[in-house]
Amino acid sequence: MPKRALPALLLLTALTTSAHAAPSAVDWARGLVTAEGIGLADRHAPNPAVARGTSRRDAEASARKQLAGKVATLPLASGGTVADKAKDKAVADRVARAVANAIVVEADPETDGAWRVTLGLPIEAVRQALEGPRAMAIGAADQGPAIVLVEGVKATPAVGWTVNSASAATVWIASDALPAWAKDAPRVTAKSAKSGAIDTGGTDTTPATLFVIITPK
Repeated sequence: MPKRALPALLLLTALTTSAHAAPSAVDWARGLVTAEGIGLADRHAPNPAVARGTSRRDAEASARKQLAGKVATLPLASGGTVADKAKDKAVADRVARAVANAIVVEADPETDGAWRVTLGLPIEAVRQALEGPRAMAIGAADQGPAIVLVEGVKATPAVGWTVNSASAATVWIASDALPAWAKDAPRVTAKSAKSGAIDTGGTDTTPATLFVIITPK
């Protein structure tokens, strides 16, 4: 793993796709919010290949609309939700740009010319839309661990947890599901986790460090 890695939709699009789309989801272990949309094929198109042009756009628009709705409901570590923060127009604009730049996780064409598309938005992108990027001096990423495992956190996943009073990128993974890239990372134990802040008593990290919060099985 690397050290560091809307305008309103047309009513027609919403009517033709949203009823067929799967629910959106939040995966705190992957640090990703996803949403699926389906773009129906234009029955007047001469063939499925032609129909896929508009149906792909409709599928992505539907997924993006659902993604925006899901992101708005994400809990904040300090209390409230993303929607509460987005009452500020500047914040709302940044969140909207993040959603607009969501990545395509899956895209499957159907035989009739329809598309099924899943978009994903990193939770860290949401955090940065709310708070801004983590400041880091040039070359500082090489002065501390890329990953730190944090044990003993008695709290629930949310956007914006700080670690030792600093903004932090986090994922929340069960101890029996740690991926290979995290298993050998240094471990620390949280002394407290409250009011949006995790305190480990001090950890040798940089703003580029990813904190893997170990959750109960």
